[in-house]
Amino acid sequence: MSIADLQTKLLAAARANVPGGHVPYAFEKRVMALLADHSPADQLALWVRGLWQAAASCMAIALLLGAWAFFSPATSSKSDDLSQNFENTLLASVDQSDQAQ
Repeated sequence: MSIADLQTKLLAAARANVPGGHVPYAFEKRVMALLADHSPADQLALWVRGLWQAAASCMAIALLLGAWAFFSPATSSKSDDLSQNFENTLLASVDQSDQAQ
């Protein structure tokens, strides 16, 4: 069957079938008007809102951790200072080479 014959048969079938009354008058015009009024979502606004929410939550976490560090009781262990341990570790090889000579 050729394309022209198929087109002719489809047009004849469409003309023979009268449209039903179940579709409201100018329904397609109302749908198209609603689609035209719909504006696409602003991508930049979505990103800005998300980043502000993330900044607020990060600030809240930072404040909570800062308060926890400030108000936590100081440990009263008799261990050496971390800076002294670090210095002793770094200078251990120098001390060993001085003792070897």
